[in-house]
Amino acid sequence: MTKNKDFFGSLKADFPSGLVVFLVALPLCLGIALASGAPPLSGIIAGIIGGIVVGVISKSHISVSGPAAGLTAIVLTAISTLGSFEVFLLSVFLAGVFQLILGFIRAGSISNYFPSNVIEGMLAGIGVIIILKQLPHAVGFDADFEGDEAFLEPDGNNTFSAILGALDYFHLGAIIITIVSLIILISWDKFPFLKKLKLVPGALVAVIVGIILNEIFMRTGSKLAIAEAHLVKLPVPQSFEDLKNIIVTPDFTGISNPQVWITAATITVVASIETLLCIEASDRMDVQKRYTDTNVELKAQGIGNMMSALIGGLPMTSVVVRSSANANAGAKSKTSTIIHGILLLICVLSIPVILNKIPLATLAAVLLVVGYRLAKPATIMHFWHKGKYQFVPFIATLLAVVFTDLLKGVALGMIISIIFVLRGNLKRAYNFRKDDYTEGDIIHIDLAQEVSFLNKAAIKTTLNEIPECSKVVIDASDTVYIAHDVLDLIQEFRDVKSKEKNIKVKLVGFKEAYELENTDWGKQNVFVEHKVKKLETIK
Repeated sequence: MTKNKDFFGSLKADFPSGLVVFLVALPLCLGIALASGAPPLSGIIAGIIGGIVVGVISKSHISVSGPAAGLTAIVLTAISTLGSFEVFLLSVFLAGVFQLILGFIRAGSISNYFPSNVIEGMLAGIGVIIILKQLPHAVGFDADFEGDEAFLEPDGNNTFSAILGALDYFHLGAIIITIVSLIILISWDKFPFLKKLKLVPGALVAVIVGIILNEIFMRTGSKLAIAEAHLVKLPVPQSFEDLKNIIVTPDFTGISNPQVWITAATITVVASIETLLCIEASDRMDVQKRYTDTNVELKAQGIGNMMSALIGGLPMTSVVVRSSANANAGAKSKTSTIIHGILLLICVLSIPVILNKIPLATLAAVLLVVGYRLAKPATIMHFWHKGKYQFVPFIATLLAVVFTDLLKGVALGMIISIIFVLRGNLKRAYNFRKDDYTEGDIIHIDLAQEVSFLNKAAIKTTLNEIPECSKVVIDASDTVYIAHDVLDLIQEFRDVKSKEKNIKVKLVGFKEAYELENTDWGKQNVFVEHKVKKLETIK
């Protein structure tokens, strides 16, 4: 596939996906603000800036930025410690400055060292969390704020006890709306006669039907009517003056407070790591396999956090839940992200009354579908069949994300992956040879005996720097182990990136166990230069 260079060239796909992300982001922005002890509008402001400003600057085609659940505890504690929301906004502004600096010193390159099985484990873990956290909302029991991702909850319960508690308080009307919404969402792309309505996303139809059903329940006096507590709660300013009064600005008089700088540094570290993790995950979800410049992303996040702070918004990151919804809805470019931000802005200024009629049960159905696609059994079985070196870090990351949080889960997966690599490299050194070349020459890339995910960054850089119209020979004749990440990278280069730059690629010596055919330059027929026995399992 080729890159989409026309900003509006894929509007037919990006507008529906932007609408879906808007519907998902709206309650999440409000819920995260509520849980953070911040004004409700601050979450919406961060969502607007994350969509429009970060969306324009970022080079990512799939990721969506906004207020993140991972920062909730930090924000809540910081507001209490600093004494006011205005002083906290100063910390957010400084965090944006720090992120901008990180972008300029090219700190974003650390994302290349996240192995794919850990990233996939993180995505599957987020999918499981979405499903578990949305089940109570789906049955009309909303004890937790929308967007809560923590296993241990502030009231002393946990994710599983909250689900059990919901069984005692389920609401039949909410269950009916959830079931109807799920039927619409699952069947929308299944029937041929509905394909003509592709521009109208199933999520929008589900929301409209959910509103209509609840209005019927309310107007007929039915016990199935969903109470206001289980609907979207968007602030409703009565005038432009009311809206202006809601917006607050940073208190720069707190610049000499050491706690302000400590809070800023904390937000910088957590927000930057979460962003880089999400960018790596978003690139994997991109069907066109485009790579994001993570240094530009850090700059975009920095500018976004500075602007969000200046008008009273929460700190933001690139967010997995919204990015996953964007990818699943069929987004082709970052136009989708920008559209979601514009819709958030419009809804604040014009139609909050209508949006406040949306049942959370309908939005729970949308998120349940997103969660299933992230954590479907086929993904787990895929890594099971890849062997223990792929499966153990994957499943450990998944479980740790569910039972702790995103950062701790990824840290555990990274530690296990590194232990495996160190064990495998104990007696083998990694060798990577790159000859000097000019345009049109034949380039030889000889892979060493052990090629782990730690070598991914160097290989990725080398492949990206190969000039157009070249001939490349990638030789794996001497290897005994190649990480799944590197195999994916080579395959994506051969099948996608090389075609964009008119590069002819020849693969030599790749064993059957790698599941990557040896091919001649630019041809799909199997080409064998070395007769190699099937690779035995490395223990």
